[in-house]
Amino acid sequence: MTPDLHPLSPPIVPPIVIAHRGASGLRPEHTLAAYSLAIDQGADFIEPDLVPTKDDVLVARHENNIADTTNVADHPEFAARKTTKTIDGQAMTGWFVEDFTLAELKTLRAKERLPKLRPANTAYDGQFEIPTLAEIIALAKRRSKETGRTIGIYPETKHPTYFASIGHPTDAKLVAELREAGWDSAKAPVFIQSFEVKNLQRLHTMTKVRLIQLMDGQGAPADRAQPSYKAMITPDGLKAVAAYAYGIGPGKEMLWSGATPTTLVADAHAAGLRVHPWTYRAENYFEPERFRRGADPAAHGDIAGEIDAGLAQGIDGFFTDFPLYGAQARDRVRTGVK
Repeated sequence: MTPDLHPLSPPIVPPIVIAHRGASGLRPEHTLAAYSLAIDQGADFIEPDLVPTKDDVLVARHENNIADTTNVADHPEFAARKTTKTIDGQAMTGWFVEDFTLAELKTLRAKERLPKLRPANTAYDGQFEIPTLAEIIALAKRRSKETGRTIGIYPETKHPTYFASIGHPTDAKLVAELREAGWDSAKAPVFIQSFEVKNLQRLHTMTKVRLIQLMDGQGAPADRAQPSYKAMITPDGLKAVAAYAYGIGPGKEMLWSGATPTTLVADAHAAGLRVHPWTYRAENYFEPERFRRGADPAAHGDIAGEIDAGLAQGIDGFFTDFPLYGAQARDRVRTGVK
């Protein structure tokens, strides 16, 4: 197993399983039900993507546009709030969290975002509220006591530059809530992640919680702090990331050139960074060709094989929509049993 690479942080037994938006392959994402099921299935961390309400409460939604993840369209009282906004250079039409108070959001209910790929999940449409960060922290703490395991949280700050530009900055609010929970050290069961750079650098001066620089195979940070993500994965680029971050969260495709491993994991480890790739999903639609099984996009491929292939490269943790598969893979590594 990879040794602990960060001199300021306590050892963690790798790999760790990060439940991506909860057990989102089995329940509507970013709901307490999805997070709780993920914990039942053995996840080490649950992942809330955080966006602010009109009254500056952090809630869990993958995007601030809630058209596809809630039943807001069924609420005639909110019809006039449908609008078009430009978020990180992309025009989006829908309803946006920052235009709703928490009380208003609590009248909505979550729905499955990928109904064609996950039709069974639509049975849960309309059952669950949009949770706040405070409610997610409370869940993690309660379930830690119940299970005897430390359940951590792995929040992502979504569109921090955009939200700051409209008067709803999120960094200080996040740090304050974590501090109130008693989490303000490298020993806290928390990772904060972002696709942007400047807010992570700012958070580095605000909290001792471990930070993860997210990366994609294409494009660049929305804050334009770097010309591209590719420039950030050179040896020099990774050393620069290590000045403020504990690790990186690359798209899983960045670990491969076809079926051949890239040097990213080794290069990141050489720079003193942990590697937590995203996102392992079971459906053929999301699987590389060599792990697909059959032609149906919604059918499950060999997610266990794909996770094992990443673990064989020495990754230190990974995001998955299906934490049961992830926990089984983790346990195979930790016990040495195939």
